[in-house]
Amino acid sequence: MAEQGAAAIPSQARSKQLRACLLCSIIQLPVDFRRNGCPNCEELMQMKGNSDRIATCTTTYFDGVISVIDPENSWVARWQRTSKYVRGLYAVRVKGRVPEDVEAELDNRGIKYRPRDQTDHD
Repeated sequence: MAEQGAAAIPSQARSKQLRACLLCSIIQLPVDFRRNGCPNCEELMQMKGNSDRIATCTTTYFDGVISVIDPENSWVARWQRTSKYVRGLYAVRVKGRVPEDVEAELDNRGIKYRPRDQTDHD
């Protein structure tokens, strides 16, 4: 039997309740973003305990769902740019952009922001 992972998969959630992070595209329930923040980019997104920030940093508009179990060895995770992230459910594409302050912080750190709503991948 497969070992249970650290990432909680929202098994009984309806798709309309799920939200995808605009930066990393991980999919969670709003309560999980509020309780724990984003497991991949909380330092930048600062969603933990902040409903307004969750509303601006996540979206319900996303296409496709990928289950990433072994991020470092998954070719799909490399293709989706999620190979350095935690295991979990990820959107193939998300509609929207991160807030300006997050984009500015990425720029300050020398990180090029690439919105996750485009179909081209490097």
